Amino acid sequence: MKKLISVLLLSVLGGALLPASAEIVVIVSKQNPATRMFSEQASQFFLGKSNLFTPVDQADGSAIRNEFYKKVADKDAAQVKALWSKLVFTGKATPPKEFPNSAEVKKAVAADPKAIGYIDKSAVDDTVKVILTLP
Repeated sequence: MKKLISVLLLSVLGGALLPASAEIVVIVSKQNPATRMFSEQASQFFLGKSNLFTPVDQADGSAIRNEFYKKVADKDAAQVKALWSKLVFTGKATPPKEFPNSAEVKKAVAADPKAIGYIDKSAVDDTVKVILTLP
């Protein structure tokens, strides 16, 4: 019960920190040769359908995570969680490592040429490369 309350509180607080129409960008390391990607391609990595990239996720229950999956895959948090549960149970994939905020996601992606993540556009700097913008 405590965990549920914490998740709900974080969701509410996260929603207050992220504007409803924030632009989310998909990022890779500067060393990654990718330059562009379509939403459909990005969803493949974040839904365990391809292992060409190593996905890096935002915190479970965060507003940016919910908005990202809605925009890129037209799925809500429960659908994504169910999909990953099935993949993990069948041994087909390992879920993305989660980080608490865009700064930590950016740091993890910058350090790994195979990593792919998503952050708020305002958090982009020269340590990463934007390959997709989700309006």
